[in-house]
Amino acid sequence: MARSTVLIAAVVLAFLVAASIPEVTAKKYTVGDKKFWNPNINYTLWAQGKHFYVGDWLYFVFYRDQYNILEVNKADYERCISTHPIRNYTRGAGRDIVPLYETRRYYLLDGRGGCFHGMKLDVLVETPPPPPPFTSPPPQ
Repeated sequence: MARSTVLIAAVVLAFLVAASIPEVTAKKYTVGDKKFWNPNINYTLWAQGKHFYVGDWLYFVFYRDQYNILEVNKADYERCISTHPIRNYTRGAGRDIVPLYETRRYYLLDGRGGCFHGMKLDVLVETPPPPPPFTSPPPQ
């Protein structure tokens, strides 16, 4: 009897500990939501209020023959210059992903003219917040 009580108590304690640990998972953001990556959309408004963390992904959906996704520096971003990209995330399918692996600012734009029609996105990637401190169950 005492053995089963100890076993039940251990199972309950293990469940409580597991339940108190928050699950941290990466998020996939579809850029532009249902409007996708297209001209004449305000991506600054789209990103407003969102928190992007290391490990998250930006998912771009677009017409592959018309647009692309380039990472540029801040000066080129502000002037829609795409001649010297830091990185080209376009893989040709029109369903491309930008993994957010570093805590920094990403400047992304369309290098085929769409930037002049609003196809640019400035994203600040943050370190995920720490989990809340572990609290032990009250003594019985």
